[in-house]
Amino acid sequence: MAKGDPKKPKGKMSAYVFFVQTCREEHTKKNPEVPVNFAEFSKKCSERWKTIPGKEKSKFDEMAQADKSGLSLFCSEFRPKIKSTNPGISTGDVAKKLSEMWNNLSFSEKQQGGEAEGGV
Repeated sequence: MAKGDPKKPKGKMSAYVFFVQTCREEHTKKNPEVPVNFAEFSKKCSERWKTIPGKEKSKFDEMAQADKSGLSLFCSEFRPKIKSTNPGISTGDVAKKLSEMWNNLSFSEKQQGGEAEGGV
């Protein structure tokens, strides 16, 4: 049985990935009705990344560093809640639920320690 989406990036996200996702959030807030052309958007992000100062890049480095530890804290907080509302749930199903909840959080929520919307 195949596990997950084979196209999904594996491992910890880089500072650049956080930068691109932040750019996308900004674009969506400013132009919610305008779809993103991935090729053009990626090129603009790349050009912008090359020109931003190191001080600004460092905040994205911090986001990348916090990503893994934020997920661990999130799982520690929500794992018992999932188990209590779903008695007898398997460890794998708990992990799937935690992953789904984590992926549905915005970047700001992840940075704030994973305060999930809507509960468990």
